[in-house]
Amino acid sequence: MGEDRRLRAVVALSQAMAAAQNPREFWRAAALGACSALSGSFAALSVWERELGRLKVLVNAGERAPGEEEFPESETYPVNRFPEITEFLHEQWAGGGEPDAWVESVPPPPDPPDPGAGGEAAGPPAYRHPSAPPGGRIAGLLRRRRGCCVVAPIVLHGRAWGELYVARPLGAPVFDRGDADFATVLASVVASGIAQTERLEEVRRLAFTDPLTGLANRRAVDMRLDEALERHRADGSVVSLVVCDLNGLKQVNDTHGHAVGDRLLERFGSVLSLCGAMLPGALAARLGGDEFCLLSVGPGADEVVEVAAELCLRAAELELGEGVACGVASTGDPIGQVRTARRLFRLADAAQYRAKAARSPSPVVAGRDGTVLRLADTPPRHPQQERRAFRGVPPDEDPPEPWSEP
Repeated sequence: MGEDRRLRAVVALSQAMAAAQNPREFWRAAALGACSALSGSFAALSVWERELGRLKVLVNAGERAPGEEEFPESETYPVNRFPEITEFLHEQWAGGGEPDAWVESVPPPPDPPDPGAGGEAAGPPAYRHPSAPPGGRIAGLLRRRRGCCVVAPIVLHGRAWGELYVARPLGAPVFDRGDADFATVLASVVASGIAQTERLEEVRRLAFTDPLTGLANRRAVDMRLDEALERHRADGSVVSLVVCDLNGLKQVNDTHGHAVGDRLLERFGSVLSLCGAMLPGALAARLGGDEFCLLSVGPGADEVVEVAAELCLRAAELELGEGVACGVASTGDPIGQVRTARRLFRLADAAQYRAKAARSPSPVVAGRDGTVLRLADTPPRHPQQERRAFRGVPPDEDPPEPWSEP
Protein backbone atom coordinates (compact mmCIF):
# COMPACT_ATOMS: atom_id res chain seq x y z
CA MET A 1 0.00 0.00 0.00
CA GLY A 2 1.43 3.38 -0.97
CA GLU A 3 2.27 5.93 1.70
CA ASP A 4 -0.23 8.44 0.26
CA ARG A 5 -3.02 5.90 0.45
CA ARG A 6 -2.12 5.03 4.03
CA LEU A 7 -2.07 8.70 5.00
CA ARG A 8 -5.49 9.19 3.45
CA ALA A 9 -6.73 6.13 5.34
CA VAL A 10 -5.51 7.56 8.66
CA VAL A 11 -7.20 10.90 7.93
CA ALA A 12 -10.45 9.15 6.97
CA LEU A 13 -10.34 7.07 10.17
CA SER A 14 -9.79 10.13 12.33
CA GLN A 15 -12.59 12.06 10.64
CA ALA A 16 -15.05 9.18 10.94
CA MET A 17 -14.34 8.76 14.65
CA ALA A 18 -14.62 12.51 15.26
CA ALA A 19 -18.04 12.56 13.58
CA ALA A 20 -19.45 9.83 15.84
CA GLN A 21 -22.30 10.98 18.07
CA ASN A 22 -22.27 8.12 20.58
CA PRO A 23 -20.03 5.22 21.66
CA ARG A 24 -21.50 2.69 19.24
CA GLU A 25 -21.00 5.00 16.29
CA PHE A 26 -17.41 5.54 17.45
CA TRP A 27 -16.72 1.79 17.74
CA ARG A 28 -18.20 1.13 14.31
CA ALA A 29 -16.23 3.99 12.72
CA ALA A 30 -12.98 2.76 14.30
CA ALA A 31 -13.46 -0.84 13.15
CA LEU A 32 -14.66 -0.02 9.65
CA GLY A 33 -11.92 2.58 9.17
CA ALA A 34 -9.19 0.14 10.18
CA CYS A 35 -10.74 -2.62 8.07
CA SER A 36 -10.71 -0.40 4.99
CA ALA A 37 -7.21 0.91 5.66
CA LEU A 38 -5.79 -2.63 5.85
CA SER A 39 -7.86 -3.99 2.93
CA GLY A 40 -9.53 -6.43 5.29
CA SER A 41 -12.97 -7.99 5.10
CA PHE A 42 -13.77 -7.94 8.81
CA ALA A 43 -12.72 -5.99 11.90
CA ALA A 44 -13.53 -6.07 15.60
CA LEU A 45 -12.81 -3.74 18.49
CA SER A 46 -12.52 -5.29 21.96
CA VAL A 47 -11.89 -3.91 25.44
CA TRP A 48 -9.99 -5.63 28.22
CA GLU A 49 -12.24 -5.79 31.28
CA ARG A 50 -9.47 -6.13 33.82
CA GLU A 51 -11.69 -6.71 36.83
CA LEU A 52 -13.38 -9.65 35.06
CA GLY A 53 -10.28 -10.98 33.32
CA ARG A 54 -11.80 -11.04 29.87
CA LEU A 55 -11.86 -9.39 26.46
CA LYS A 56 -15.29 -8.05 25.59
CA VAL A 57 -16.11 -7.48 21.92
CA LEU A 58 -17.64 -4.05 21.43
CA VAL A 59 -18.30 -4.23 17.69
CA ASN A 60 -18.01 -6.67 14.79
CA ALA A 61 -17.83 -4.79 11.48
CA GLY A 62 -17.62 -5.81 7.85
CA GLU A 63 -18.39 -9.30 6.57
CA ARG A 64 -19.66 -11.05 9.69
CA ALA A 65 -19.75 -14.82 9.99
CA PRO A 66 -22.98 -16.61 10.95
CA GLY A 67 -23.77 -15.91 14.59
CA GLU A 68 -21.64 -12.76 14.81
CA GLU A 69 -23.62 -9.69 15.92
CA GLU A 70 -22.62 -6.14 15.10
CA PHE A 71 -22.91 -5.02 18.73
CA PRO A 72 -22.81 -8.23 20.77
CA GLU A 73 -24.10 -8.06 24.32
CA SER A 74 -22.20 -11.05 25.63
CA GLU A 75 -19.33 -11.97 23.28
CA THR A 76 -16.42 -12.28 25.67
CA TYR A 77 -13.23 -14.34 25.82
CA PRO A 78 -11.15 -15.21 28.90
CA VAL A 79 -7.98 -13.19 28.64
CA ASN A 80 -5.89 -16.24 29.51
CA ARG A 81 -6.74 -17.50 26.03
CA PHE A 82 -4.94 -14.47 24.62
CA PRO A 83 -2.04 -13.83 27.02
CA GLU A 84 -0.28 -11.63 24.49
CA ILE A 85 -2.68 -8.79 25.27
CA THR A 86 -1.47 -8.71 28.87
CA GLU A 87 2.13 -9.93 28.66
CA PHE A 88 3.56 -7.56 26.07
CA LEU A 89 3.58 -4.15 27.68
CA HIS A 90 4.29 -0.96 25.82
CA GLU A 91 7.75 -0.63 27.33
CA GLN A 92 8.71 -4.04 25.96
CA TRP A 93 7.33 -3.25 22.53
CA ALA A 94 9.24 0.04 22.42
CA GLY A 95 12.45 -1.82 23.23
CA GLY A 96 12.33 -3.81 20.01
CA GLY A 97 11.68 -7.48 19.36
CA GLU A 98 8.17 -8.36 18.36
CA PRO A 99 6.23 -5.69 16.48
CA ASP A 100 3.46 -3.89 18.33
CA ALA A 101 0.94 -5.70 16.16
CA TRP A 102 1.27 -9.24 14.92
CA VAL A 103 -0.10 -11.48 12.19
CA GLU A 104 -1.54 -14.96 12.44
CA SER A 105 -2.66 -17.09 9.49
CA VAL A 106 -4.10 -20.51 8.80
CA PRO A 107 -1.77 -23.03 7.14
CA PRO A 108 -1.85 -22.72 3.35
CA PRO A 109 -2.89 -25.82 1.40
CA PRO A 110 0.02 -28.18 0.77
CA ASP A 111 1.80 -28.06 -2.57
CA PRO A 112 1.10 -30.95 -4.94
CA PRO A 113 3.40 -33.86 -4.12
CA ASP A 114 6.52 -34.23 -6.21
CA PRO A 115 6.54 -37.79 -7.56
CA GLY A 116 10.31 -37.74 -7.70
CA ALA A 117 10.66 -36.65 -4.08
CA GLY A 118 9.22 -39.87 -2.73
CA GLY A 119 6.63 -38.26 -0.47
CA GLU A 120 4.05 -35.55 0.02
CA ALA A 121 5.19 -31.98 0.42
CA ALA A 122 3.51 -29.80 3.06
CA GLY A 123 3.08 -26.07 2.75
CA PRO A 124 4.79 -23.61 5.09
CA PRO A 125 3.45 -23.59 8.67
CA ALA A 126 1.06 -20.90 9.83
CA TYR A 127 2.55 -17.85 11.52
CA ARG A 128 1.56 -17.48 15.15
CA HIS A 129 2.54 -15.06 17.89
CA PRO A 130 5.08 -16.73 20.20
CA SER A 131 2.89 -16.33 23.28
CA ALA A 132 -0.35 -17.43 21.61
CA PRO A 133 -1.75 -20.71 22.96
CA PRO A 134 -1.98 -23.60 20.49
CA GLY A 135 -4.81 -23.05 18.06
CA GLY A 136 -6.03 -19.87 19.80
CA ARG A 137 -6.48 -17.38 16.97
CA ILE A 138 -6.08 -19.91 14.19
CA ALA A 139 -8.99 -22.01 15.40
CA GLY A 140 -11.20 -18.92 15.30
CA LEU A 141 -10.01 -18.06 11.79
CA LEU A 142 -10.80 -21.52 10.50
CA ARG A 143 -14.17 -21.62 12.23
CA ARG A 144 -15.22 -18.39 10.51
CA ARG A 145 -13.52 -19.23 7.18
CA ARG A 146 -10.97 -16.45 7.43
CA GLY A 147 -7.43 -16.81 6.25
CA CYS A 148 -5.40 -14.42 8.36
CA CYS A 149 -5.66 -11.65 10.92
CA VAL A 150 -3.59 -8.82 12.27
CA VAL A 151 -3.97 -7.98 15.96
CA ALA A 152 -2.95 -4.57 17.30
CA PRO A 153 -3.08 -3.90 21.03
CA ILE A 154 -4.65 -0.55 21.92
CA VAL A 155 -2.61 1.22 24.59
CA LEU A 156 -4.28 4.01 26.56
CA HIS A 157 -2.57 6.00 29.32
CA GLY A 158 0.36 3.57 29.20
CA ARG A 159 -1.79 0.49 29.77
CA ALA A 160 -3.30 -2.12 27.50
CA TRP A 161 -6.93 -1.02 26.89
CA GLY A 162 -7.97 -3.68 24.40
CA GLU A 163 -7.27 -4.70 20.84
CA LEU A 164 -8.01 -3.94 17.21
CA TYR A 165 -8.50 -7.07 15.11
CA VAL A 166 -8.66 -7.09 11.30
CA ALA A 167 -9.06 -10.22 9.16
CA ARG A 168 -9.01 -11.24 5.53
CA PRO A 169 -10.89 -14.15 3.95
CA LEU A 170 -9.41 -17.47 2.92
CA GLY A 171 -7.40 -17.13 -0.27
CA ALA A 172 -6.65 -13.42 0.21
CA PRO A 173 -3.03 -12.25 0.54
CA VAL A 174 -1.66 -12.76 4.05
CA PHE A 175 -0.87 -9.67 6.10
CA ASP A 176 2.86 -8.93 6.15
CA ARG A 177 5.19 -7.06 8.51
CA GLY A 178 4.36 -3.77 6.83
CA ASP A 179 0.68 -4.36 7.47
CA ALA A 180 1.42 -5.16 11.12
CA ASP A 181 3.38 -1.91 11.50
CA PHE A 182 0.54 0.05 9.88
CA ALA A 183 -1.98 -1.66 12.17
CA THR A 184 0.08 -0.35 15.10
CA VAL A 185 -0.32 3.16 13.74
CA LEU A 186 -4.06 2.67 13.30
CA ALA A 187 -4.37 1.34 16.86
CA SER A 188 -2.62 4.50 18.10
CA VAL A 189 -5.08 6.65 16.16
CA VAL A 190 -7.99 4.70 17.67
CA ALA A 191 -6.44 5.09 21.14
CA SER A 192 -6.26 8.87 20.66
CA GLY A 193 -9.90 8.89 19.62
CA ILE A 194 -10.88 6.84 22.67
CA ALA A 195 -9.00 9.22 24.96
CA GLN A 196 -10.75 12.22 23.42
CA THR A 197 -14.12 10.50 23.69
CA GLU A 198 -13.50 9.69 27.35
CA ARG A 199 -12.58 13.31 28.06
CA LEU A 200 -15.72 14.57 26.34
CA GLU A 201 -17.84 12.03 28.21
CA GLU A 202 -16.29 13.13 31.50
CA VAL A 203 -16.92 16.80 30.72
CA ARG A 204 -20.50 15.96 29.75
CA ARG A 205 -20.96 13.92 32.90
CA LEU A 206 -19.60 16.69 35.12
CA ALA A 207 -21.79 19.28 33.38
CA PHE A 208 -24.96 17.38 34.29
CA THR A 209 -23.98 15.69 37.57
CA ASP A 210 -23.93 16.88 41.17
CA PRO A 211 -20.39 16.12 42.37
CA LEU A 212 -21.33 15.33 45.98
CA THR A 213 -24.22 12.91 45.49
CA GLY A 214 -23.65 11.69 41.93
CA LEU A 215 -27.26 12.58 41.09
CA ALA A 216 -28.26 14.78 38.19
CA ASN A 217 -27.93 18.53 38.76
CA ARG A 218 -30.27 21.43 38.10
CA ARG A 219 -29.04 21.89 34.54
CA ALA A 220 -29.94 18.28 33.74
CA VAL A 221 -33.39 18.73 35.30
CA ASP A 222 -34.08 21.92 33.34
CA MET A 223 -33.19 20.23 30.05
CA ARG A 224 -35.13 17.04 30.79
CA LEU A 225 -38.17 18.99 32.01
CA ASP A 226 -38.32 21.06 28.82
CA GLU A 227 -38.21 17.85 26.78
CA ALA A 228 -40.84 16.23 29.00
CA LEU A 229 -43.28 19.10 28.57
CA GLU A 230 -42.82 18.97 24.80
CA ARG A 231 -43.80 15.33 24.97
CA HIS A 232 -46.76 16.21 27.22
CA ARG A 233 -48.00 18.73 24.67
CA ALA A 234 -47.51 16.23 21.83
CA ASP A 235 -49.12 13.11 23.27
CA GLY A 236 -50.48 13.97 26.71
CA SER A 237 -47.82 12.06 28.67
CA VAL A 238 -48.08 12.73 32.39
CA VAL A 239 -45.20 14.84 33.71
CA SER A 240 -44.67 14.93 37.45
CA LEU A 241 -42.22 16.83 39.62
CA VAL A 242 -41.43 15.94 43.22
CA VAL A 243 -39.50 18.65 45.07
CA CYS A 244 -37.91 17.77 48.42
CA ASP A 245 -36.29 19.88 51.11
CA LEU A 246 -34.10 17.95 53.57
CA ASN A 247 -35.08 19.06 57.06
CA GLY A 248 -32.51 19.66 59.77
CA LEU A 249 -29.41 19.95 57.58
CA LYS A 250 -28.32 23.26 59.14
CA GLN A 251 -28.56 21.81 62.63
CA VAL A 252 -26.48 18.79 61.57
CA ASN A 253 -23.86 21.10 60.06
CA ASP A 254 -23.79 23.31 63.17
CA THR A 255 -23.67 20.40 65.60
CA HIS A 256 -21.57 17.77 63.85
CA GLY A 257 -19.74 19.70 61.14
CA HIS A 258 -20.13 20.00 57.39
CA ALA A 259 -18.45 16.66 56.70
CA VAL A 260 -21.29 14.92 58.55
CA GLY A 261 -23.79 17.17 56.79
CA ASP A 262 -22.33 16.10 53.45
CA ARG A 263 -22.75 12.46 54.45
CA LEU A 264 -26.41 13.15 55.21
CA LEU A 265 -26.84 14.70 51.76
CA GLU A 266 -25.16 11.68 50.17
CA ARG A 267 -27.28 9.26 52.19
CA PHE A 268 -30.50 11.01 51.25
CA GLY A 269 -29.34 11.11 47.64
CA SER A 270 -29.08 7.31 47.74
CA VAL A 271 -32.58 7.05 49.19
CA LEU A 272 -33.91 9.36 46.48
CA SER A 273 -32.22 7.29 43.79
CA LEU A 274 -33.70 4.10 45.21
CA CYS A 275 -37.21 5.55 45.27
CA GLY A 276 -36.78 7.07 41.83
CA ALA A 277 -36.05 3.59 40.48
CA MET A 278 -39.66 2.71 41.35
CA LEU A 279 -40.73 5.07 38.56
CA PRO A 280 -39.41 3.87 35.17
CA GLY A 281 -37.16 6.47 33.58
CA ALA A 282 -37.38 8.95 36.48
CA LEU A 283 -34.55 11.44 36.96
CA ALA A 284 -33.25 11.91 40.52
CA ALA A 285 -31.46 15.20 41.07
CA ARG A 286 -30.00 17.57 43.63
CA LEU A 287 -31.05 21.11 42.84
CA GLY A 288 -28.59 22.66 45.26
CA GLY A 289 -28.10 22.99 49.00
CA ASP A 290 -30.69 20.83 50.76
CA GLU A 291 -33.13 20.71 47.83
CA PHE A 292 -33.67 17.63 45.69
CA CYS A 293 -36.21 16.51 43.11
CA LEU A 294 -37.59 13.61 41.11
CA LEU A 295 -38.78 14.15 37.56
CA SER A 296 -41.11 11.49 36.17
CA VAL A 297 -42.55 11.17 32.66
CA GLY A 298 -45.22 8.58 31.95
CA PRO A 299 -46.35 7.08 35.27
CA GLY A 300 -49.67 8.37 36.60
CA ALA A 301 -50.00 10.96 39.33
CA ASP A 302 -51.17 8.44 41.93
CA GLU A 303 -48.11 6.25 41.33
CA VAL A 304 -45.81 9.25 41.73
CA VAL A 305 -47.53 10.29 44.96
CA GLU A 306 -47.10 6.76 46.33
CA VAL A 307 -43.37 6.89 45.60
CA ALA A 308 -43.14 10.35 47.19
CA ALA A 309 -44.85 8.95 50.31
CA GLU A 310 -42.33 6.09 50.41
CA LEU A 311 -39.53 8.64 50.08
CA CYS A 312 -40.88 10.56 53.10
CA LEU A 313 -41.01 7.37 55.17
CA ARG A 314 -37.47 6.33 54.27
CA ALA A 315 -36.10 9.84 54.88
CA ALA A 316 -37.68 9.88 58.35
CA GLU A 317 -35.73 6.71 59.18
CA LEU A 318 -32.33 8.27 58.48
CA GLU A 319 -30.11 8.45 61.53
CA LEU A 320 -29.48 12.17 61.12
CA GLY A 321 -31.71 15.01 59.99
CA GLU A 322 -35.42 15.47 60.54
CA GLY A 323 -36.92 13.84 57.51
CA VAL A 324 -37.96 15.65 54.37
CA ALA A 325 -40.60 18.15 53.26
CA CYS A 326 -41.99 16.90 49.98
CA GLY A 327 -44.20 18.62 47.38
CA VAL A 328 -45.65 17.08 44.24
CA ALA A 329 -47.01 18.71 41.08
CA SER A 330 -48.29 16.54 38.24
CA THR A 331 -50.06 17.22 34.99
CA GLY A 332 -52.18 14.21 35.91
CA ASP A 333 -53.83 16.23 38.69
CA PRO A 334 -56.23 19.20 38.35
CA ILE A 335 -53.60 21.94 38.36
CA GLY A 336 -54.66 23.75 35.18
CA GLN A 337 -52.76 24.02 31.95
CA VAL A 338 -48.99 23.74 32.30
CA ARG A 339 -47.33 25.59 29.45
CA THR A 340 -43.87 26.02 30.89
CA ALA A 341 -41.37 24.28 33.13
CA ARG A 342 -41.48 27.42 35.25
CA ARG A 343 -45.14 26.79 36.08
CA LEU A 344 -44.66 23.15 37.12
CA PHE A 345 -41.68 24.07 39.27
CA ARG A 346 -43.65 26.86 40.94
CA LEU A 347 -46.48 24.48 41.80
CA ALA A 348 -44.14 21.80 43.15
CA ASP A 349 -42.25 24.43 45.14
CA ALA A 350 -45.48 25.77 46.59
CA ALA A 351 -46.54 22.26 47.61
CA GLN A 352 -43.16 21.65 49.21
CA TYR A 353 -43.33 25.01 51.00
CA ARG A 354 -46.75 24.03 52.35
CA ALA A 355 -45.41 20.64 53.52
CA LYS A 356 -42.51 22.30 55.31
CA ALA A 357 -44.70 24.93 57.01
CA ALA A 358 -47.12 22.23 58.21
CA ARG A 359 -44.27 19.83 59.12
CA SER A 360 -46.18 17.24 57.12
CA PRO A 361 -44.82 13.68 57.37
CA SER A 362 -46.30 12.91 53.93
CA PRO A 363 -46.15 14.72 50.59
CA VAL A 364 -48.39 17.69 49.84
CA VAL A 365 -49.84 17.46 46.33
CA ALA A 366 -50.76 20.45 44.16
CA GLY A 367 -54.37 20.20 43.04
CA ARG A 368 -55.30 18.02 46.02
CA ASP A 369 -54.59 20.64 48.67
CA GLY A 370 -56.70 23.75 48.18
CA THR A 371 -54.04 26.13 49.47
CA VAL A 372 -51.25 25.13 47.08
CA LEU A 373 -52.71 26.64 43.91
CA ARG A 374 -53.53 29.88 45.73
CA LEU A 375 -50.03 30.00 47.17
CA ALA A 376 -48.47 29.44 43.75
CA ASP A 377 -50.69 32.09 42.15
CA THR A 378 -50.20 34.78 44.79
CA PRO A 379 -47.60 37.41 43.85
CA PRO A 380 -44.88 37.66 46.51
CA ARG A 381 -44.73 40.72 48.73
CA HIS A 382 -40.97 40.91 48.28
CA PRO A 383 -40.05 39.44 44.87
CA GLN A 384 -36.34 39.73 45.60
CA GLN A 385 -36.75 37.31 48.50
CA GLU A 386 -39.23 34.93 46.84
CA ARG A 387 -37.91 31.40 47.48
CA ARG A 388 -40.21 30.02 44.80
CA ALA A 389 -38.60 32.01 41.98
CA PHE A 390 -37.81 29.73 39.07
CA ARG A 391 -34.34 28.20 39.54
CA GLY A 392 -31.56 29.50 37.41
CA VAL A 393 -33.27 32.85 36.68
CA PRO A 394 -32.49 35.67 39.14
CA PRO A 395 -35.68 37.48 40.22
CA ASP A 396 -34.57 40.79 38.73
CA GLU A 397 -34.16 39.05 35.36
CA ASP A 398 -37.53 37.30 35.43
CA PRO A 399 -39.56 38.21 32.36
CA PRO A 400 -42.93 39.58 33.43
CA GLU A 401 -45.71 37.05 33.26
CA PRO A 402 -48.93 36.41 35.19
CA TRP A 403 -48.53 34.22 38.25
CA SER A 404 -51.58 32.24 37.25
CA GLU A 405 -51.56 30.89 33.72
CA PRO A 406 -54.88 30.68 31.87
